[in-house]
Amino acid sequence: MVEHYFSNYPTVARDLRLVRDRLRQFDLEFWTDAGVFSKGGVDFGSRLLIETMDIPNGARVLDVGCGYGPIGITAAKLAPDGHVLMIDVNGRAVELARKNAGQNGVKNVEVRQSDLFFNVHERSFDRILTNPPIRAGKAVVHEIFEEAAMRVNQSGELWVVIQKKQGAPSAKKKLEELFEEVDDVAKDAGYRIFRCRKSKSEVKT
Repeated sequence: MVEHYFSNYPTVARDLRLVRDRLRQFDLEFWTDAGVFSKGGVDFGSRLLIETMDIPNGARVLDVGCGYGPIGITAAKLAPDGHVLMIDVNGRAVELARKNAGQNGVKNVEVRQSDLFFNVHERSFDRILTNPPIRAGKAVVHEIFEEAAMRVNQSGELWVVIQKKQGAPSAKKKLEELFEEVDDVAKDAGYRIFRCRKSKSEVKT
């Protein structure tokens, strides 16, 4: 049986390693392991999302499918007066994300193991961030979008990274059913960043 990074408890042999990276203006270190997404280092899609996302200081942030934590930990660095909840179905990834929060001196985060939003009890967030698990299937990805639409504040935003060849057009169509405003805010190497808002932003003239 092939084991995926969205398995609850990976059984593949451990291969713990430390990778270093610079994300936004921060020099960060991440412990990675076999059985988690992009174990060799921060993947291009996550990096594009990190470099594009707008995280106000003081924001309440949810990172869905956090892996070993690069998106959520960077968000926590950008919003030192805020709070970041990081969730993943993969127990090994959750363990690493907690370890990496400590590794990078980040205290304004909480990491939970959660199958989609099952273990998220908070009502709403200012920002929801996701590099969705495409290999888990369209139904799972769309469920993430639907749940995010219910949990993002009226003035908040959902930020999504997705590859064009892995379903970006259909993902945007689904997002446009759920949000009043869906903008392509970045494109690079076949990846697209969508910023989704419940209400249209005011245009200043």
